[in-house]
Amino acid sequence: MLVWDAPVRVFHWLMVLCFAGAWLTAESERQRLLHVCFGYSMAGLVGFRLIWGFLGSRYARFAEFVRGPRAVTRYLIGLLRGAPEHFRGHNPAGAVAILLLLGLTALVALAGHASYEELAGDWTEELHEGAAYALLLVVVVHVLGVLASSVLHRENLVRAMISGRKAGAPHDAIARAHLGLALALLLAVIGFWVWQLAPVASVPGADATVGESRPCESSSPKTTPCSATAFAPGCASAAGRSTGCATAKPPSAS
Repeated sequence: MLVWDAPVRVFHWLMVLCFAGAWLTAESERQRLLHVCFGYSMAGLVGFRLIWGFLGSRYARFAEFVRGPRAVTRYLIGLLRGAPEHFRGHNPAGAVAILLLLGLTALVALAGHASYEELAGDWTEELHEGAAYALLLVVVVHVLGVLASSVLHRENLVRAMISGRKAGAPHDAIARAHLGLALALLLAVIGFWVWQLAPVASVPGADATVGESRPCESSSPKTTPCSATAFAPGCASAAGRSTGCATAKPPSAS
């Protein structure tokens, strides 16, 4: 039966891709533009998921899977005993992980934006890094929980998040997959990446992948924007402040 609609599945795997991309590019100055774009993509995806959590199909709605502390404790006790209660959608422990993932992602993105734009001092960079490590910890626990639940319930939860289907009665299935909305979400994210990175790739001599600032190679009296990031709108706007030779002045006529 169909449990996970297409927007939930596209959201999930885009988040996986963006988180992995942001983490792998976090320590590289040469890949800073990619890192920032992955981060902004995650922020946008969280915004979509919050809306879909109220307007989406049955198992996507927060009201369906967010439960109180007693239900979470009861499920965890059953999990430790090897006989957890079975749920068609997210289980109570999974619901806690989802809320933490959404909240921490929003915090990481907000702190990262403040640090990138230099809005509130160096403490925002430390907050960004600390929240990112907390997010990584939740991701690891979530993955372990998915593996444990897959074994104990004898159902492949990873495959279910790809196909959207689980074993169950037909009357428990959702009616629609919302493929059109899922496609729109996917195209929106891809379009955002193209919008951010294509202008960088079109700059002669610029590093199309990373938006790295390059030193001036000419003594021409005209102003020369040498940073690829200076040409990228949106998430590259702050990088344009440090374009280096873009502010170079012509030599004195004397």
